Parts: sequence; C-alpha cells; structure tokens
Amino acid sequence: MTALPPALILAAGLGTRLHPLTAQRAKPALPVAGQPFIRRVLTSLATQGVRQVVINLHHRPETISAVVGDGSDLGCEVRYSWEPRILGSAGGPRRALPLLGERFFLLNGDTLCDVDLHALARTHRERHATVTLATTPNPAPDRYGTLLSQDGTWIDGVRPAGAPGAEGWHFVGVQLVEAAPFTALEDGKPAATIGGLYDRLWARSGQIGLFRVEGPFHDIGTPLDYLKTTRAIAARENRSTPLRGDGCLVDPTADLRGCLLWDRVQVGAGCRLTDCILGNDVQVPDGTRLARQAVVPWTPEAAGSGRERRDGNLCLVDLD
Repeated sequence: MTALPPALILAAGLGTRLHPLTAQRAKPALPVAGQPFIRRVLTSLATQGVRQVVINLHHRPETISAVVGDGSDLGCEVRYSWEPRILGSAGGPRRALPLLGERFFLLNGDTLCDVDLHALARTHRERHATVTLATTPNPAPDRYGTLLSQDGTWIDGVRPAGAPGAEGWHFVGVQLVEAAPFTALEDGKPAATIGGLYDRLWARSGQIGLFRVEGPFHDIGTPLDYLKTTRAIAARENRSTPLRGDGCLVDPTADLRGCLLWDRVQVGAGCRLTDCILGNDVQVPDGTRLARQAVVPWTPEAAGSGRERRDGNLCLVDLD
C-alpha cells in the first residue's frame, strides 16, 4: 500500500463562535466525550497510516501542546508551526511548508468525519488534481456554503450560505493538496483558500477535485454544535451522561440533565441545569436554574463578544 503524505491540522483560530468556552481552551483542545478533540483527529490520522503531522498554533497554544505533546502516544510524530498572528486557511499552510512535503493532507481542527484517506489520495493522483476536497451533500445550505460541481468530479465555485440555488456539496474539513499553489503566497501574510487562493484555481477547470464521502460529520464550531457532537460520540462509545471532567463536585440534590462539565466544576445544592456546558472552575451557587447555556467564570477574557451576560461570578451565553 502506498505510504500516505503528511498532514497539517489547522488549529490556530480564535474560535470566536465558541466564545466564551474558547477563552479557556483553544477549540481543538475542547474535551469531547472524555478526550480532547485534537487527539481524536490525530488518532484518526494515525489509524490510517499518517505518521507525520504538523499543527499550526496561535490562540491558547499551550492547551493544544499540553494534550498532544510529540504525538508518540498516538502513533504519530507531531511538530508545530507557530503563527504570531493568524494567517488564515491559506497563509497558515504557506507558513508550515518547510515542515511538509510537496503534497499533504490539510484538515480543519474543528471537524471530524470518516474519510478513507487512501482512497482520497488515490483519486487525487489519478486525476492529477491540485486540490481534492472531501465532500458530502450539503446538510444545511442555510448554515454552510455550498460547493458547486456540474460534473460531480471538479469544483466550479461556491455559493454562500443562505443563498438560493440548487443542491450542492459541503466540504467536511479534509483535503489533499499540492504544495505548489501555496508557494506563490507571501510568507507571513494572511490569506484564505475559499475566497482567495482557491477562487483562482477553480476558475480553471480540472484543478480542484471533489471526493464524495458518507457517514457522520461532526462539527464543534458553535457551543450547540459542540454539545451535539459530544453527545453523539458519547452515545456511540457508550459513555454515560452527564459527562464530567476531573475534580468535579456535584451536590446529591442537584439535577443535571444533558450537561457537560469540564474540570473542577462545583454545582451546589438544589440546582437544576439542563443542556448546559460548564467550563473549568465554574462554581454554580445553590438553587441555580439554568437551561441551554455555555458557562465559564466571569473574566476579562470571557467578556467582550457582545453575546454574554453576567450572573454573579458567571459568564453565560445562550446555546441558541
């Protein structure tokens, strides 16, 4: 079997839509059913034979490096590409090129999907593509941009989320790319793939290929997506709910339904919490009633999105 090329995981983003949770951890470091999401992505890569992985870092980098290390316990070798400022979906790969080869997998750090990487690589080689995107029929065109393809083989363009039009394809966060088009970018200058580099490629036919995948697609882009993904994976792995991290103390009279607790969470007597995400070190006072909230301690880092509200020492954001 042909050896697989290395992979770059995009993990530098601020995770703005996941605020205030990302005030505490970078998005790929969020715990999903007892395991940081980034470790699940790395395990998926290593299981299929990807041995060399690069992760780009910017926001809360220590929360990723602390749970990944050098990747040896996961069966791969991990190196890091540091970005003093966020360089984007094309600028990040440009910065990391010295750590990668002429061809590499490029993965979003906030999505998880079962993709046969060997089949993706074979399709990419046979078509002599510059980029090959793993796609599925778009499940929510009102939320996600739609990739367009007239022949079901090559991508012709993209329709913005919510724009009217025929059905199309949704990118699931896994692609195989040639390094060449990224070398033309200026190192250290922010640049995007869709809306930038790729727009010039699919203007010429036969550049960006479409690779169809089936099976579940998991996204942790928003607090509600994150909670749904955690529940789905926990159910698949037969893990009990509510899910609790290390050092949590929950009063026996508290009623928790469908909640996710990170580390060192304390829930007082008589509380009733439904469909809530409680970040590190949250202390919920006795008798509190909350539903469908993301909750972290109130800090300057947690405030500032415009969506949060303060309740005592807690910072809360609606999941809806």
